[in-house]
Amino acid sequence: MQKAFRMKYGNSVIQYCVSLQDRKSLSISVHPNMIVEIKAPLKATRKQIEKRLQKRAPWILKQLNYFEGLQPLTPSRKYINGETHLYLGKQLKLKIRKSIQPNVKIQNGYIIVNTNPQHNQQQIIHVIEEWYNIRAKLIIGKIYGEMIKEFHSKKLIPRAFQIRKMKKRWGSCTPGKKIILNSELIKAPKNCIKYVIIHELCHLKYPNHSNKFYQLQSYFLPNWEFWKNKLELIMS
Repeated sequence: MQKAFRMKYGNSVIQYCVSLQDRKSLSISVHPNMIVEIKAPLKATRKQIEKRLQKRAPWILKQLNYFEGLQPLTPSRKYINGETHLYLGKQLKLKIRKSIQPNVKIQNGYIIVNTNPQHNQQQIIHVIEEWYNIRAKLIIGKIYGEMIKEFHSKKLIPRAFQIRKMKKRWGSCTPGKKIILNSELIKAPKNCIKYVIIHELCHLKYPNHSNKFYQLQSYFLPNWEFWKNKLELIMS
């Protein structure tokens, strides 16, 4: 059974979960969902645990800050004419037209949404989101398919792949080696999409963010930091 605690470190507060187990050493893990997990020996006291946490606090805060940067920030939208929407890193203006057959297309810097005259705002949102979802599966899926070949050559092969909308993360590599990508990435530049794909595929070999993980990530994408920062900037 896990128990949750809080520890103050400078001006920061670290929330962590403790799981006491039949083991000799204490381990600290920071997960992409922002959970700090402690696995400690059965006789470990909270004082002993927090003494270790104090020593590792700078690293823990660095990891939390890193994962926070990978979380998507979704600005509120009104879905009205003239409003800008992202598509593959480009700011496109929304143009809503009345039409018998609902559809979406890109033309001359606009996302043109043709909708039934009887459609309300929620229905317009549904048409746009459905279009984004279709484009995400097509384009992100194609980029993933092209890049996975490089990882196959290194014998890094995921067991499953999925594109779906995620609230707090751009991507995930599950313990079962399933790669999940956020469909919202369709709004980011293609190289940002590649960065997220590479990041998650590197987790097939290194589940954490060790030096070896970053070395592998740099092997596949030497300028990954540029595209990581670009992703954070354009999607904030």
